[in-house]
Amino acid sequence: MTFTVLSVAGSDPSGGAGIQADLKTFSALGAYGAAAITALTAQNTRGVTGVFPVPAKFVTDQLEALFTDLDVRAVKTGMLGDPDVVDAVAAAIKRYRVPNLVVDPVMVATSGDRLVSDDTVAAIRDRLVPLATVITPNLPEAAALLGWDAVTPDTATKAAEELRSLGANAALVKGGHGQGDEAVDVLADPDGTHDYRAPRVRTRNTHGTGCTLSSAIAARLAQGASLREAVGVAKRYVTGALRAADSLRVGHGAGPVHHFYSWWEPGP
Repeated sequence: MTFTVLSVAGSDPSGGAGIQADLKTFSALGAYGAAAITALTAQNTRGVTGVFPVPAKFVTDQLEALFTDLDVRAVKTGMLGDPDVVDAVAAAIKRYRVPNLVVDPVMVATSGDRLVSDDTVAAIRDRLVPLATVITPNLPEAAALLGWDAVTPDTATKAAEELRSLGANAALVKGGHGQGDEAVDVLADPDGTHDYRAPRVRTRNTHGTGCTLSSAIAARLAQGASLREAVGVAKRYVTGALRAADSLRVGHGAGPVHHFYSWWEPGP
């Protein structure tokens, strides 16, 4: 059986993040990937130099074309260019009764570049998060959604619980921006909280890690896994992709992770 997963996100022409990372992740985990583009970006491993939002009407056109033809088992959202696009995506999610929605509230690139406006952050929080099976913010994104000055590893559990109060079924606060020997992600769901721990991989090549983790969760949810199982698989997959990232040697900045580390190794 073919499990279709849909990425609704921005395009990264360097291939390490956005829909490009999502499609690679879906394929690596055995799901068929489709994509609706919400924004074009000019970026590489060094940073983002431009963002060109796709009009909301055309986002709607893409979504209608996909939902009326493909059996979409899960949707993963990434960068959403403006509030009108958020509204278009939320309307389609409700209209087509998407069974699994992973909201990755992409607001800041790995390089530190801000990608969306405050109005867009508010639209994601108020109109999309309440529809989510799980939201997957990193520490700065969790702070932005909650209106806190900062979220730290010490406050990640509290933040995850507070994020659920925004209406999401579950919240996974990613700890990749933290310090220490372990990278700890904290999930708050209807059964309580759970930590996912892995040795922190020391590499500068972390471009697209957030996109990759959320896409891996969506792929496993589409395949019928429970949320906690899906997060566990995604955590292990991203850790492996990070460990293999230095072997790619792509770009001169924060390079991408190696999405297909289980299948091929880069040449000399």
